[in-house]
Amino acid sequence: MRCPKCGYTESKVIDSRPTEENASIRRRRECLSCQNRFTTYETVETMPLLVIKKDKTRQTFDKAKLLNGIIEACHKRPVTLEQMESVANEIELELQNSLTHEVPSSKIGVLVMERLKQLDEVAYVRFASVYREFKDLDTFMRELEDLKSQKNEK
Repeated sequence: MRCPKCGYTESKVIDSRPTEENASIRRRRECLSCQNRFTTYETVETMPLLVIKKDKTRQTFDKAKLLNGIIEACHKRPVTLEQMESVANEIELELQNSLTHEVPSSKIGVLVMERLKQLDEVAYVRFASVYREFKDLDTFMRELEDLKSQKNEK
């Protein structure tokens, strides 16, 4: 860290504490050359996550939008809000930890379906019917039969 007074690059940390909102760390430093004291703030650098939509447009990832889709799929089902928020948090964390900053919306849909399948089968089918855009009853029935056969294999 360069001293703002003399430009010397070596300093020692005198005090370190989190900021009020715990979003960064405030550090008091002292220059080893001129003994000038100054404050620095350390924050985590995050890159915005972009979602590539079906029409190839890009928009920033919105966890609230993801959670709303999960809530809609779980409407009138025995799934708590905490469970739904947990699913949204898990997906967001997985996306943030991936090494890419652009993710296709189809990948997000698959992640939601994987988790809903484990959480509530009816919510899974609801979400899948919208996500996969079932065109007719036969497509819908095939999905239900696949789900039933997977359940019987367990």
